[in-house]
Amino acid sequence: MSKKIIAVLLSLVMVMGILALTGCNANNSNNAFAVPETGFNPDEVVEITFTHTMGAKLQEVLNTYIAEFNKLYPNIHITHQSAGGWGDINGQINTEIAGGNQPNIAYCYPDHVAMYNIAKSVVTLDNLIASDMAIPGTEEILGLTDAQKADFIESYYNEGLAYGDGLMYTMPLNKSTEVLYYDKDFFTENNLTVPTTWEEMWETCEKILAIDPDCYPLGYDAEDNWFITLCEQMETGYTSAENGGEYLFNNDANKAFVKELREYYQKGYFTTQELYGSYTSNLFVETTDTRCYMCIGSSGGASYQMSNNDTADGTFAFEVGVAPIPQYNAENRKVISQGPSLCILQGASTTDQQILASWLFVKFLCTNVDFQAEFSMASGYMPVLKSVTENENYANWLAKGNGYEYLVAKCVQIGIDGRDNYFVSPAFNGSSTARTQVGALLLKCLSGEAADDAAVDALINTAFQDAIDECEY
Repeated sequence: MSKKIIAVLLSLVMVMGILALTGCNANNSNNAFAVPETGFNPDEVVEITFTHTMGAKLQEVLNTYIAEFNKLYPNIHITHQSAGGWGDINGQINTEIAGGNQPNIAYCYPDHVAMYNIAKSVVTLDNLIASDMAIPGTEEILGLTDAQKADFIESYYNEGLAYGDGLMYTMPLNKSTEVLYYDKDFFTENNLTVPTTWEEMWETCEKILAIDPDCYPLGYDAEDNWFITLCEQMETGYTSAENGGEYLFNNDANKAFVKELREYYQKGYFTTQELYGSYTSNLFVETTDTRCYMCIGSSGGASYQMSNNDTADGTFAFEVGVAPIPQYNAENRKVISQGPSLCILQGASTTDQQILASWLFVKFLCTNVDFQAEFSMASGYMPVLKSVTENENYANWLAKGNGYEYLVAKCVQIGIDGRDNYFVSPAFNGSSTARTQVGALLLKCLSGEAADDAAVDALINTAFQDAIDECEY
């Protein structure tokens, strides 16, 4: 029996197991929550659980605001836990859904939500958002006011609608994007201009190699992000959520830009995380060995891009600059949106009051300006509300002039300035596979051996077709 057939059977067993254990049918409609006429009961003690990926520093901020939330809703008891990293939380929650003991609230990416919803475990939020029902003992309504909805950065808010059926599955908590880090001292000393387009990037890489032939001018940490971003910038097609999910990336335009990237890789212009064998930020902060002078990575990872503090007076070895990533077309500026959203999960034993309590906590975190400001300053992620920049403490933080906090704040400011350019890939059952496969095909095409141009074309055609076959199986 082939490996592909075995993989198909295992996937079917997993999906059917989830459906059987949760009592759901794959053809059921979405889990649209009907707000009960009795509304939220402030006298009933409600226990809810929240699974996330926060470290200790962010959990301190969360605990502070849980206490603030409990001043409004003392009957809602919140237990939270960190599952580790993104792969950990996704695997853990899938297992918990199958066992019927999923959390009430979870950190999520769109691909995760698409998988959780195989079992229809994700509560759609439209009726909750639209509800004007009063909350007893407060001046709040259950849903979102027009002002609250208008305060969200539109692209972040609309991520919750990325599932092909026009329904709202998630609320944005905080976000990151990709930025270009560069050695500002090196650029100044060598009269180099920070590239704003990919054409300028390759010209700059050529100049840097002439200065330091042993370097990698550019490091890119996420191969899959690079492929997907170029598809968006060039409007060449990646995936679609239509018809249950479609794979559009196997086309001549994408093959052409991958072939061009291969040429630049063979010239030594760049490396990537997988090709280098570690995050390329390690090359970027290096000062005594082979290094890179530019690095494209997460805006939430600024702490890993600070140059080594190896000088006698305690200053950094070189000043780190940060800029938006290069664009293919200035008229179609695109940069990927990442970072956690919140989803509400339900199982056979979940009560209406638990869903209402979960929603009130999600609403509190996502619309509270003070929380959004503190969380952004502690994490380096971008707030999801426009009005956060009017917070005095936050405005002062953004204006910091030097050191690590300056770099973090600069990354956040770039993210805020570019908020109209963000995109999120369509989410469906199989979208996470597509992401994995386009990253893998790019690696094959960049580093695969080929004797001549015809062999390169054959290599690329095979890699694309293999990726499509894996997605479809």
